Amino acid sequence: MIYHDPVLLNACIEGLRINPSGTYVDVTFGGGGHSREILKRLGPDGKLFAFDQDNDAAANAPDDERFTLIPHNFKFIKNYLKLYRAIPVDGILADLGVSSHQFDEAGRGFSIRFDANLDMRMNVLQGMTAQKLLETYSEEELRRIFKEYGELSEAGKLAKHLINVRSDRPIKTTQQLMDLIRPFMRRGQEHTFAAQVFQSIRIEVNDELESLKQMLLQTSEVLRPGGRLVVMSYHSLEDRLVKNFLRSGKFEGEVEKDLFGNSKLPFKGITRKPIRPDAEEIHRNNRSRSAILRIGEKNEE
Repeated sequence: MIYHDPVLLNACIEGLRINPSGTYVDVTFGGGGHSREILKRLGPDGKLFAFDQDNDAAANAPDDERFTLIPHNFKFIKNYLKLYRAIPVDGILADLGVSSHQFDEAGRGFSIRFDANLDMRMNVLQGMTAQKLLETYSEEELRRIFKEYGELSEAGKLAKHLINVRSDRPIKTTQQLMDLIRPFMRRGQEHTFAAQVFQSIRIEVNDELESLKQMLLQTSEVLRPGGRLVVMSYHSLEDRLVKNFLRSGKFEGEVEKDLFGNSKLPFKGITRKPIRPDAEEIHRNNRSRSAILRIGEKNEE
């Protein structure tokens, strides 16, 4: 069951610069599309490790002795690769965001297209659901996630509205949430506004940005010099972290320097500008329209 049409597949694979006998990591296995393409290019001595915290992904694992699926969040990349004695690796691929399967599985609550319980957990066995978040977060906490993760100018008013509503009745389903936020939608921007609200809640539920930071920081520890880091983002919050990390090894602030004043840069950028899908790919797979691909190469130590 391949449930994910791989975005920018050729660009991702070319960016990894695969060595047939090398060791690679797909930290967002999903439907396995990228992983299968990596395996095609690996020889008998090559290895591929994949991470995915969504239990549904296990159904897509290829029956291949070179492949190992690790059913955990990619923020644990170093610990598990150390466990498998796989460090250093030659390349890491990350296709961030929600998979097509997660959006299309109505009961998961990720999509504005279906009425479902407000869950939004990528790992349904762990953490707080979106419903619980909306029940328990304070007005200030809701305002923060709508502003930071949804980049909504109406964050304060929306948070206050939800607090007032939930005092009378619980907010349990995606349709109830859609009905509550409808008064804040501008004509012609309804879909965009709803997507931003859902995105902000989903990011908080899954602690997505903090997990991304943890994973990125560990890549410089597990990649061999000359190894490639290939990361595909789908919104500006993710891309900003990736861009800053590849540029400076940090997410904000000044670049670290050694005693001689030389910049200490863990990566060099391979892509001067981010790679984006062309019109043909967007037509074939509309979900690729917001994809932003960046590639870095680990500097010599």
